[in-house]
Amino acid sequence: MAAKTNLIPTLELSVVIPVYNSADIFPELHRRLVAALEPRVKSFEIIAVLDGCRDASVDVISGIAAKDHRVKMIEFSRNFGHQAGITAGMEFVSGAIVVVMDDDLEDPPEILPAFLTKLEEGFDVVYGIRKHRRRALPYRLLYRLFYRLLGSMVDIRIPYDAGDFCIMRRDVVDTMNAMPESNRYLRGMRAWAGFQQTGLEYDRGQRFANESGYTLGKYVALALDAIFSFSYKPLKFVSLSGFLIAIISFLYAVRLIIYKLTAGYDKVPGWASLQVSILFLSGIQLICMGIVGEYLARIYDEVKQRPKFVIRKVVGIGPEQQHE
Repeated sequence: MAAKTNLIPTLELSVVIPVYNSADIFPELHRRLVAALEPRVKSFEIIAVLDGCRDASVDVISGIAAKDHRVKMIEFSRNFGHQAGITAGMEFVSGAIVVVMDDDLEDPPEILPAFLTKLEEGFDVVYGIRKHRRRALPYRLLYRLFYRLLGSMVDIRIPYDAGDFCIMRRDVVDTMNAMPESNRYLRGMRAWAGFQQTGLEYDRGQRFANESGYTLGKYVALALDAIFSFSYKPLKFVSLSGFLIAIISFLYAVRLIIYKLTAGYDKVPGWASLQVSILFLSGIQLICMGIVGEYLARIYDEVKQRPKFVIRKVVGIGPEQQHE
């Protein structure tokens, strides 16, 4: 009797990895990916999307691609951002199943067989849920606060503590590729697409080498894209603030009228309170203008219809995979 195998027959799997300054990391990532996938799938490809790297990542990954035909490379003309890197990779995949993961080895490749097992149970998307993060306490608190705030503001269910690390069937990827927006929050787009989705908990590790290129400012920009791309509640806040301030102003006007009729003169004490009121209302107005401006800026980006990224060079990708 032939030995049982846990290979998924005729499976073609694509791994999309946005890369930024990972010359010291990618060889180890490649080794661990191959070790995790070779016993589990029949064929796979690794698509590294180089997002304006300033180190030797281009040479290192090109060298690996020359030895392993399964490794393919897309190099951007400049840095277009993490979400653009994932978007580009998803547009060039050839696999029936697509994995999205970062280049820093904080998301362990060894969990991918468990993702595949969940996929075999009938799910279309399996995303990683981070049980523990090896980051400083302020970052962990901000992550937790952001996911809870976003969850309270959006109408779709975006899982708490779930990042871009996931595995998806091609139908889901094609749906996300068809979404034309420029300001992309991919984990929100993944949730919006629907299909059968489930999460799998794992412990997130430490970055393998070097420092992360994702600064606090980039995290804030991504958080704003998430909120303003998937929620209209900030605009409702603007309307509610205007309504409440109008009511308060009306009541205060009534108070002044009554005071004049009863006191017989129009000298109203309270210079300090008047200044506080003016400053408070001015602050509310600026906040509201800022919220409206965030939406207008994103509309402006969409109207320009510029490409989400510009590709300088590809390695290992044939004409049949390339798009106009």
